[in-house]
Amino acid sequence: MIEVHNLTKRYGSKLAVDHLSFEVEPGQVTGFLGPNGAGKSTTMRLILGLDRPQEGRATINGKRYAQLSQPLRTVGALLEARALHPGRSARDHLLYLAQTQGLPRRRVDEVLGLVGLQDVAGKRTKGYSPGMTQRVGIAVAMLGDPEVLLLDEPVNGLDPEGILWIRNLMKQLAAEGRTVLVSSHLMNEMAVTADHLIVIGRGRLIAALPTQEFIERSAGRSVLVRSPAAAELARLITARGGTVAMPPGAGAGGPTGNGAAVSPAAEVPAGAGAAVPPGGDGAAGTLSVTGLEAARVGEIAAEAGIVLHELTPRLASLEEAFMETTAGSLEYGVPASGMPGQDQQGMPAPDQQGAPAADQQGGRAPDQQGAPAPERAP
Repeated sequence: MIEVHNLTKRYGSKLAVDHLSFEVEPGQVTGFLGPNGAGKSTTMRLILGLDRPQEGRATINGKRYAQLSQPLRTVGALLEARALHPGRSARDHLLYLAQTQGLPRRRVDEVLGLVGLQDVAGKRTKGYSPGMTQRVGIAVAMLGDPEVLLLDEPVNGLDPEGILWIRNLMKQLAAEGRTVLVSSHLMNEMAVTADHLIVIGRGRLIAALPTQEFIERSAGRSVLVRSPAAAELARLITARGGTVAMPPGAGAGGPTGNGAAVSPAAEVPAGAGAAVPPGGDGAAGTLSVTGLEAARVGEIAAEAGIVLHELTPRLASLEEAFMETTAGSLEYGVPASGMPGQDQQGMPAPDQQGAPAADQQGGRAPDQQGAPAPERAP
């Protein structure tokens, strides 16, 4: 279990972590999310004793990292995957770390097999691809068969097969009762991996709750409706207090049925009157309805004798819920909603804390020398 209480870290005038408190429970994958500069990487470094907080404390199974007698047997970390001597092979790198912790040589071969590098374990790491380097970092994290894992951007550099592999590995480790904390900017991946979320912004806690509950709290609920009488149905829905628009991906000005069109940029608010002219080619059109539940939309259609081909309640995606929740916590950058012609598919770049270079690159404790972190994608 990881416990963070009132953790505060400053770099000069920069407040990177601001009285942050949360718990990471065993038996589940916990996603650690936040915009660029939110303080995720700094928090992980504070948990691992690589930086010292001005206030508060972080413990692993009730102890500070420095108090762990055999740290790699308790906690494994992936913070900088490129922390490898280019002239060493993966096997030699792991053997060196194993010897510092009194781990048997056979464990090195076990983790090399776990990450799929047994056939190239004797080659120098300077010739490794980013994905291979990332797998070495994961092997280091697993070397001591730890109860707790902290992984910062573990899928960086991995191909689709590798992403599926690390996803299943994290789920398996959590199912074994281990504590797994994973930081990532890939919302789609977190949506299918994380059971619980900790979301921070500007160094402060924003949310700590199950992933599904986080998504359900988003305002981005809608009802997808397909009907050959979409134009007439749109009028009735707006008259009953709903808002009608084209769903994303339908294309601006596309048909909504009966020869009508609704622009996604120009929603039809409640009380606006008829905004979709009648027509009649009989093709089923698609509407995205907000402000009314699916059952109410169905009742409105039934009362008017309108045929429905589809009536589907839709929740926001994790990405949409994240963007909505953190909109007021951006350290820098342009909000997606303020960029004409763009949707919210692009995710922020890896976390940069604004800390001094020495704090980000160096100062690694002896027991965490190989506790690597992800290669930042260009």
